[in-house]
Parts: sequence; structure tokens; C-alpha cells
Amino acid sequence: MVFLMVLLKIAAHWLLTCYRAGRKIRSYGFLHRNNPCRLQQISSLCSPASKCSLEGRESHTLVCDFHGALLRSTSPFPFFMLVAFEGGGLLRALLLLLCFPLVWALGQNGELGLRLMAFVTFFGLRRKDMELVARAVLPKFYLENLHLHGYEVLSSVKRKVVVTSMPRVMVEGFLEEYLHVDRVVAPELHVVMNGRYFSGLMHGSGLATKLRALKELFGEAKADVGLVSPSNPHDHLFLSHSKEGYVVNNDDDAVLPREKYPKPLIFHDGRLAFLPTPFAMTALLVFLPLGLTLSFIRIMLGVVPYKFSYMIGAATGVRFRVAGQRKSMVGAAAAGSKGAAFVLTHRTLLDPVMLSVALQRPVPAVTYSLSRVSELISPVRTVRLTRDRARDAETMRRLLAEGDLAVCPEGTTCREPYLLRFSPLFAELADAVEPAAVDARGGWLYGTTASGHKWLDPVVFLMNPAPAYRIAFLGRLPTEMTRAGGWTAAEVANRVQRQLADALGFECTGLTRRDKYLILAGNEGVLGDRCSK
Repeated sequence: MVFLMVLLKIAAHWLLTCYRAGRKIRSYGFLHRNNPCRLQQISSLCSPASKCSLEGRESHTLVCDFHGALLRSTSPFPFFMLVAFEGGGLLRALLLLLCFPLVWALGQNGELGLRLMAFVTFFGLRRKDMELVARAVLPKFYLENLHLHGYEVLSSVKRKVVVTSMPRVMVEGFLEEYLHVDRVVAPELHVVMNGRYFSGLMHGSGLATKLRALKELFGEAKADVGLVSPSNPHDHLFLSHSKEGYVVNNDDDAVLPREKYPKPLIFHDGRLAFLPTPFAMTALLVFLPLGLTLSFIRIMLGVVPYKFSYMIGAATGVRFRVAGQRKSMVGAAAAGSKGAAFVLTHRTLLDPVMLSVALQRPVPAVTYSLSRVSELISPVRTVRLTRDRARDAETMRRLLAEGDLAVCPEGTTCREPYLLRFSPLFAELADAVEPAAVDARGGWLYGTTASGHKWLDPVVFLMNPAPAYRIAFLGRLPTEMTRAGGWTAAEVANRVQRQLADALGFECTGLTRRDKYLILAGNEGVLGDRCSK
């Protein structure tokens, strides 16, 4: 016991010593830090961005920093973590997280801290993986992190110059496509092997480089507006190159609402559903073993007899809700009559499984470009469609003659509160249409992907601490509102889309499966010619 107490005392002493050393390095070492006097001086010289007049600035020029002025987050670490996790994998993300204490000591916004994060994140990373993350993952988190007042000032001027210490490949696409920035001053990453891989080395990140770039842009002239942040160590750059200076304070009410996004956030990719701060990422990595165990237990929802499914779900934290179910829906189709087409909104690959659990009977589903692994492990029957309209119509006609059928007319999943355009094929073939509004919420991890391993989607979704599924049966579509009542198939499909969107509080769009995969993955979402054949 005495020996144990001595060990604990020594460990506590070393921890305290390391903490004090880190504080000293962070405060007096390699960083240009803002002191309280300087912050007070900036606040006295600059008015708040919320008081900046937005009228009459159509011909003005603005210069600002990305972090702190446009983004509410002043730390670049979560965005490096997104690249490391989504582009490099779990091991690279773990390595970056282990390096965080050193990054914190050197300063997350300091040159050495940024170089260390860039090296760990990009060393050996394929360039095409980074391009995919920049196109499909980062814009979501940038949009959700935009500062309301900073964005309003930025959008009111004609010419925009943004300076950042983050690598150009991480920010340029978003700034140009979403915020229409004219010039991005950012460090470059060194590439090797004919430009296919990153070496992890970054150049052009120093203060002298930024000063030279601003000198080339403005010369002896000055920008009309400069946005500064109290946490920005280089805020004097923007004050010295601007006629007017405004300070962006990270107020609680400064979140940019979704309806004010420069472009609607409909499609995005990646597994992480939260901004991976060091604490949040540590919690996820600690939870992963338990989450994987829970996922395999929850998979039994579709394997065991349906009467036990609710019990297993409740015992393992799955929140499953069913609304609007009718007795007439329970049971197979009557002899000599066609089955009903259950038209579902598509949130995850588990939608047909959850429909079967809700109905307490198996309902086959038609799929499109589903992986062979997903087909093998599916607890309900799945039938592959081929993109050949005549063949697909014959397949669905045969299945409806055998009984009920689950159909997802969107053709692919959508994470955000939008519904994609419905294919009208189900309306041409089914005499009975049963709309069912499906919504799924995970919390930590997304159970869908456009560019990763799709067979892992159900496993990843069920790894969330408390996944939630809700199915609302809206009742059979009246006969007079189907093709039998004189409506065209497209009109029926549009009506069902609107009915489901209203039930979920979603918005209808004219976007299709092809649009999603062209935006996120750069292809049309087909597994290969062999699948079509």
C-alpha cells in the first residue's frame, strides 16, 4: 500500500510538471499570442461586425481571416481531424489525436502547431482522397460553423480576399464555390509521385508570405473593409490594409441559420456527424468497441422472430416508433389480387428491415446497385433492379403479383431534410399504394455513404449510442388519386412525394440519384457494368 501511494505521488508530480511546462511553452515559446491589453485595444479601435452597415458596399473590397472572422471556431484542429479520419482512416485520426497535447503546447494557430497537424494529416495521403473530402465532407462543417455577422459583411461586398493559415486544398474549393471569394491567400502542400500523394510538408505559411501576398494584391491602396477576430494573432494585417475595421465576436446568437446558407446543404458524405474536437473525438474512440458490440446485438432485430424485435431494440437503446398502423395492413395480399407497394422515404439501408419489423412480417424490397455483401446479410429478400425500365417493370410486376413490396422511389439515401425526385415506376404498376414516412437519426455516426464501403452502412448506423427510427403509415392512397382515377404516373409520384415530405417536415426537390453521386463521388453511382448485366 505504501509503495502504491509513492507511485501515485510520483505520477501526480510528473503530470503537474508536464502541465506547467506545456503552459510555459504555450505562453512564451513559439506563438504570437494576444494579451488582454491588445484585445482591449482592438475592441476600442474596431466596431462590432454586427453594427457594420451593409448598404452601398456593392463596389467595396473586403479582407479577412477564415478562422475567427468567417468561422465561429478559432481552432483548425477539428478540420484537420475531419481530413485525417475521412480521408486517411481511423489509425491516422488516432495518431493526430495523440499528437494534440504537443499541438496544444505549440499553439493550434501557431506556425509550428499548424505544420505538425499538416504533416500528421497529409503524410502519404492520396490527393484524390483529399479532393473527395474537400468536395463532399468539409463544406457541411464549414457551413454549420459560419459566423452570421461575418458572413453578412462578406456577402455585401463585391471583391473578397480571405487569408488563412490552413492548407489551400482544405479551404479553396469551399471559399470559391460557396462564398464566391475572389482570392485565397493560403499555404501550399508539397506533393510527390507525380502529384498523387502529399508529403505532409507545407510552405508559404509564414507571416512574411502573407504580408507579401497582401502587398501584391493592394499595393499602396487599402481594402474598404477588414474583419478581425480577437483570437487572430495576425489581426494587424487586416487593420493595416483596411480603411474600416470591424471585430467579429463569437456570440451565442451568431450562428448562421440554415435558410441563409449561400447554397442549400442537401448532399454531403463522410461518417462523422459532429465536429471532431479533441474531447469529442476521444469520446468516440473510447466508445467504438462498445458501439461495435452493440451494433452486432442490434442486428438481431431483423434476424430473430419479429415479436422479440421490439424487446431487443429497447434493451440495447434503439428508439423505434411506429405511427398510423392499421389492422388491414397486417397479413399477405388476398388470393388473386396484387400486393400493395409500400412507398418509403429512403434514409438508410435498414428501411425495408424496419418496415418488416413494424408490420411484424417480412416484406421484400427492390434495390439498385446494392453491394453483394449487403444482399447476403440482409434479413429480408432483396431483388436487384437493372436500370432497364422494361425489365425493372416486369420484375416489380411479378413481385407485386406475389404479395406486398417495399419501394424507395428516391433511389438513394438523403441525410438532410429533403426528398429527392420520385421515380414514377411504382405508380404505373401498383394498384394499391401505401406511403410510409421513414426517418432515422443517429447522432454520432452517419449510416450512409456515397464513396465508402456501403455494406458497412447498417453496422455504422447501429453503432450510435441511441439510434432512432420512426415510421408513420399515412394510409392507402385513394383509388381516385391513382392511375385508375385518371392521374398520370408522374402526378401520382409527385403527390406521394409531397405527402411524405409534409409528414416529415421535409422539402421536396427535383434532384436525383445521379445528381447526388456526381456531386459527392464524381460518378453516376453504378457499381459496374457487371451489375447492370
